[in-house]
Amino acid sequence: MINKSHFEVAVIGGGIVGCAIAYYVAKAGLSVTVIERGDLASGTSSRCDGNILAIEKEPGFDSQMSLKSQQLMRGLSQELTLPFEYRAPGSILVCETEEEMEVAQRWVRRQNEAGLPFRLLDRQDIKQESAYFADDLLGGLECATDAMVNPYLLTFSLADGAKQNGAVILTQAEVTNTERMVGGSYRIQTTQGQLTAKQVVNAAGVWAPQVGKMVGIDIPIFPRKGHLIVASRQLPVGQRNVMEIGYLLSKFGGERKVDSETEKYGVALVFEPTESQNFLIGSSRQFVGFHASVDTNVVRAIARRAIRFYPKMAEMSTIRTFTGFRPWTEDHLPIVSRVTELPGYFIAAGHEGDGISLAAITGKLVAELITEQTETIIASEPLSYNRFSKKNV
Repeated sequence: MINKSHFEVAVIGGGIVGCAIAYYVAKAGLSVTVIERGDLASGTSSRCDGNILAIEKEPGFDSQMSLKSQQLMRGLSQELTLPFEYRAPGSILVCETEEEMEVAQRWVRRQNEAGLPFRLLDRQDIKQESAYFADDLLGGLECATDAMVNPYLLTFSLADGAKQNGAVILTQAEVTNTERMVGGSYRIQTTQGQLTAKQVVNAAGVWAPQVGKMVGIDIPIFPRKGHLIVASRQLPVGQRNVMEIGYLLSKFGGERKVDSETEKYGVALVFEPTESQNFLIGSSRQFVGFHASVDTNVVRAIARRAIRFYPKMAEMSTIRTFTGFRPWTEDHLPIVSRVTELPGYFIAAGHEGDGISLAAITGKLVAELITEQTETIIASEPLSYNRFSKKNV
């Protein structure tokens, strides 16, 4: 049950974003609690890969935000007590066709113009990257700053850091109602009791819209389902993250020359070697509501795509498959914002597949918004909740 009844800040959601917010808010000297209906990292944060990427971000604000989050993550790897398998070997995108190589060349040029360390790779570079790549790959591109973490461990490391700075973590405490009281504070009812907070952060990910409805706001976030395969390491396939350039088209929308099932399920190669020496293989993108069951048709499509780029993967064993829900917004940017019509209420959700990449900068930005800093680590306007209402005016 709840022992302390009032906080300056209450964060609803105990995933990686919520725990990052709690860490930075607690470091700023405010009393903060995280309210999680299950266990920490029991939702999307434990059903995803661990990539900290800029390579697939739109050049400009999006990629700069990712680069700054990478810099923060590097610092967190030194300052947090609990290790979270941080490593920064960079990552690559690979190309199948001349058309994709032209896309890669334009992508590198635009990213370089935005100040990011991208470079074009030729066929020989790809062969040097891994002897297990298919022989017909033409090249690709590299981002030297990209990193990897264990997202489950990072969530707990951030929560531990928050607790060391005075935060209170409440698990198995589902929020059943939130209301703004006379005087401006918020009353939050949970299955473990009631508490009040001067300010509230809705960091509930794909469930942010349900939490928002409690205070009468509509949050345009939708669940986008993704599948992942965990495979055992029987061959030294690669040492860093690899994606196909078709991943960009699957993410942002675009024409691909692939079979109908690959297109239907939004499948594109994502390969991530873990510190435990297993491999994560993805990915897929589907709007199917909250249906979490594994679809064997999607899994087969992912496996076929992986074998196309790494033929020897046909000899590898699958350990398990699982699904997760990405909190999707129509412009592919998260909502990290105060809600103007509800003073003291903030939203930090809608990161789609970038919650791990952007957790650090989200936490830092929310802490700066809450403490009303005149300058923030990035401009908050592109992430404003109001950008959707303005679009509909």
